[in-house]
Amino acid sequence: MRTRLIALTMLYVFAVSEVALAAPLGVTREDQKDVMVTIYNGNLGLVKDVRDARFPAGVTEIHFMDVAAQIDPTTVHLKSLTDPAGLKILEQNYEYDLLTSQKLMEKYVGKKVRLYQGDGTFHDATLLSTNGPIFEINGQIHMGHYGRLVLPSLPENLVAQPTLVWLLRNQTLKPQRVEASYLTGGITWKADYVMVINAADTLSDLTGWVTIDNKSGATYRNAALKLVAGDVNRAQDGRRNARAMELAAKSVGAADASREFQSEGFFEYHLYTLDGRTTVKDNQTKQLSLMAAAEVPVVKHLMYYGAQDYYRNAYGMPISNQKVAVYLEIKNSKENRLGIPLPKGKIRVYKADRSGSQQFIGEDWIDHTPKDERVKIKMGDAFDVVGSRTQKDWKKIASNLYEVEWEISLRNHKKEDQTVTVIEPVPGDWQVLTSTHQFEKVEAHTLRYQIPVPKEGATKLTYRVRIRY
Repeated sequence: MRTRLIALTMLYVFAVSEVALAAPLGVTREDQKDVMVTIYNGNLGLVKDVRDARFPAGVTEIHFMDVAAQIDPTTVHLKSLTDPAGLKILEQNYEYDLLTSQKLMEKYVGKKVRLYQGDGTFHDATLLSTNGPIFEINGQIHMGHYGRLVLPSLPENLVAQPTLVWLLRNQTLKPQRVEASYLTGGITWKADYVMVINAADTLSDLTGWVTIDNKSGATYRNAALKLVAGDVNRAQDGRRNARAMELAAKSVGAADASREFQSEGFFEYHLYTLDGRTTVKDNQTKQLSLMAAAEVPVVKHLMYYGAQDYYRNAYGMPISNQKVAVYLEIKNSKENRLGIPLPKGKIRVYKADRSGSQQFIGEDWIDHTPKDERVKIKMGDAFDVVGSRTQKDWKKIASNLYEVEWEISLRNHKKEDQTVTVIEPVPGDWQVLTSTHQFEKVEAHTLRYQIPVPKEGATKLTYRVRIRY
């Protein structure tokens, strides 16, 4: 029994000495051989950082530096690509207490420091507080700096940059290639589109750009880039680090239109892979070409939406004078020179004036749009096409039975004929009794009219409806 105890004690001493003998080893960006970044729409990125390293045999501490400042430590994974079975992780830490003059002083509160004078002489002092700061020198209290502060050594747990620290047990002395993967916040992407329409508002040139905003705290040099389009669910954690929410100033990177993204279906999302590599710098907004299509057919719609409140006792009172909204619509199909998944983003529309100069005419957000679906863009309100809506009659026939007559007046001040789509909400159980124009029941409580309005003329739509509640 005693012999066994001695043996166990010797093994323990050997293990401790093994840890003690193995000095911490730094693995920096200079050792990086590859980096792959997958960016999601929701302020999230997946980083795979591949580096070469030579570890001593036994147990050693590894400092994996130059990682993202907004890393999620719970997602970190390290593996050896060279010797997966021979490299074991014993302990994993994330050091983010960054080295600053204030942090240094805070570590030395209550400890001895030196204050050097201009002539080279110094005073031994005790730092009492960083607020001032306040020193004790020869039993006296001094406020403010009393010379140049010199600290004897660098305190523990202070690092110059965010660092992953592993305690590893390694079997081979040969060089290894390791991959560290982790999720990080502070990096996101979105799509931006530019549409240029022709003079007749019938064709458009559409270009799409990927805009990457990197505030993760790391630079990804010559990275293989992938983008995931879709609404990826994430479990909410109320303990999210507030440090990760700090934002830095942006600098705009130059666009690179020479490369393309390849799209593929991925789970219930879409994955876009950049053809080639790119560098995404920290605190940078970068744009890359996503797609381009010429002469895409476009349809302009003038829409007039009815009011929701149908019932007023005031006979003949105008209910509303809504503006006529302007929309552009395209179909995302191969026949229209598109037919690719369009990730959500902002689309800006331009049109040339008489002098040939492109002018901005509106913008809107579009959602993720698969192929063969339609994209509808709200441009604004028409200037020369106006409408008004008047309740011409209101009658209570029974306790729950009503008749209402509406008049929609549409006036066109343009020199071209226009067609206005009128959308009218109808509540309850209803029946159209009379109508000056043909209508379509598009939903249970919606009427739709296509009303032609002549150039520099007007058209009146009148309909009467019986409604039962």
